[in-house]
Amino acid sequence: MSVINNYIESFFEEIPFSTKAETAKTIILETITKEYNKLLEKNPKRIAFSRIVKKYSSLELLAKAAGYTNEDVKSWTSSEDVADEALYLKHFRRERIHIYTTTFFGLAAIGLFLETLANFSPLFLAASIFCAAFAIVDFILYERSDDDSRFFSLDSYDHIRKSFDKYTVRSTFWLFVFFAVLGGAITNVINISLNLKIVQLASYFASVFLVVSLPLFFAIKNMRITHFIFQKATLAKRKIFWNNYLKSLIFCSIYWLSAIFIFYLFDKVFVVNPVVVLQVIFDLIALAIFYSSKKSYCYKETRINKIAVAIVSVVVIVVGGYAVLSRDYWLTQPYINSRPNISNNQSEIEYNDDTGVYTITMTEDDFKILQLTDIHLGGGPISYRRDMQALQAVYKLIDHTRPDFVIVTGDLTFPVGYSSFSFNNTAPVQQFASFMRNLGIPWAFAYGNHDTESYATTSEVDLKEVYKSLSYKSSKTLLYPYVQPDITGRNNQLIELRNKDGSLNQAIVIIDSNAYTGEGFNTYDYIHDDQVAWYKKQIEDLNQKEGYTISSLVFFHIPLQEYVTAYDLYQQGSSEVKYYFGENNDEVMDVSDHPSKLFNTAVELGSTKGMFCGHDHYNNTSIEYKGIRLTYGMSIDYLAMPGIARDTKQRGATLITTHKDSSFDIEQVPLTSIEQYYPQDDWLVEL
Repeated sequence: MSVINNYIESFFEEIPFSTKAETAKTIILETITKEYNKLLEKNPKRIAFSRIVKKYSSLELLAKAAGYTNEDVKSWTSSEDVADEALYLKHFRRERIHIYTTTFFGLAAIGLFLETLANFSPLFLAASIFCAAFAIVDFILYERSDDDSRFFSLDSYDHIRKSFDKYTVRSTFWLFVFFAVLGGAITNVINISLNLKIVQLASYFASVFLVVSLPLFFAIKNMRITHFIFQKATLAKRKIFWNNYLKSLIFCSIYWLSAIFIFYLFDKVFVVNPVVVLQVIFDLIALAIFYSSKKSYCYKETRINKIAVAIVSVVVIVVGGYAVLSRDYWLTQPYINSRPNISNNQSEIEYNDDTGVYTITMTEDDFKILQLTDIHLGGGPISYRRDMQALQAVYKLIDHTRPDFVIVTGDLTFPVGYSSFSFNNTAPVQQFASFMRNLGIPWAFAYGNHDTESYATTSEVDLKEVYKSLSYKSSKTLLYPYVQPDITGRNNQLIELRNKDGSLNQAIVIIDSNAYTGEGFNTYDYIHDDQVAWYKKQIEDLNQKEGYTISSLVFFHIPLQEYVTAYDLYQQGSSEVKYYFGENNDEVMDVSDHPSKLFNTAVELGSTKGMFCGHDHYNNTSIEYKGIRLTYGMSIDYLAMPGIARDTKQRGATLITTHKDSSFDIEQVPLTSIEQYYPQDDWLVEL
């Protein structure tokens, strides 16, 4: 019926826009369309339209056919009291601000009330009451412009039509987005709420509301603006929009009610979770309905907004990608479960709940400590092959050296999505703890800069709880302290290594070199003054307790600046340093720009004879400087650095053998030197 619609529109083109005129146009269109349909029953379209044109050649004749008088026509065409575009836009902007504020504070009141139920917080309750009161008062006292009976200029009419297209499309779009988010949230609520108490459920509803409230805000806001436009003008396509919107609302409701029912049945009968499939099906159907329906009610010919599609696609990829990369993957677990126990000397281990200090009592005169560093487990599906290579390497090194104790000097995990395709830094920790528990080897670790990346799924605080849950009381292998000293760092601990007669053999100090300063990209932190003071106190207390200057070894991740100083002196041929082994393979010595007092303090105390770090994957020198052995551990990394999986000579471990008299030997264990003792791995053949 576009020919009739265009014909009627031609008579109203020069008429100032008003609610009366739009209503009259709608009624005239319906009347003439009925007559045109009757003519079509007996005549071709061309003849039927020609007769309509001859019969209704003026606006007055069209109006009369619809029951209007000539006086009505004059009232439509009157140019008196015409509202210009500036006045209309003023009212429109004012209404939008009102809609934004009342919608925001109304939803905020609901969200804060849910937080009140979850936390029983008077502060949240007061904030909820304030937001609700503000929204109600603003809604009641707001003075709306009384111009519904005004005529509008043609420019204003054009703006109304554009606004109609804009906000009706947005209303429908955000309706679908809201139901997509709500449907997923409800299925999660059903899944999780089965085992939650009321308070926990309220807390979960509060967290879900934060996710749902964003699309809900835009859905309500755009619908209220659409309603305002309808108040200003009785547009012919309003009825078409309402029919489509109602159909969309019914579809969303029925679909998700059915989906929830299906989800409930699957949960009862099957192990497979159908939520992702149900969500994808809804998104595809909603997208088809959205683009097909908006063509029927928009005045302007609709085209796919490439920018909007690009933005939505990026958001979907980022959000969906992060969700995928954040999941726990346990692909290496079958290999971990197959590893046999290889521990030999079962040392006695005690833990002091008050001090957080572990005491290891040697069963032999020698005690072997294997330093592993920069293992870089990704834990994702893409990093599976590299993770398997890393675990294979660790197993071979431990099986060959048969250590009494293992210390990992940082970067056990690598939750960096672009390389490991995983942001999860929990699953790799749990997998490695399971791996070491199967081997039966006690172990401890220092944090590295990658272990608690800001974008990782598990925060520094939560990861501490993960380590506690895996520690000695449950695993009998991980020596992670349940209490920490109140100083800078994520893990600072003292482990006492004692001879069979109870005398102190070594004080093993594990100290956090921290991660980043936040002053720039990859600006590394350092060992802070309060950590150095803590280290000094531990040494002095043990000196006093034992009655002599004890021997100690210090482990951390990021090398001290003195590593660079010692190496420079070595290259210059200085007699101030003594070279033992290793090479730096032309890799930059990646130290912090901030100097730490740890080395000078250690020199003053005269206790520490060896310091061990990681971080630099190719550097593996061991140089004595001012009486302290500064040793880079050989790294494991197959994942973090480009091309490193193909390199071999830097990969291995560092074996420290401490003797009864507290003297110790340090030797490198290159992986290439022991691989001939192990057959080719079955999993590599399968891949």
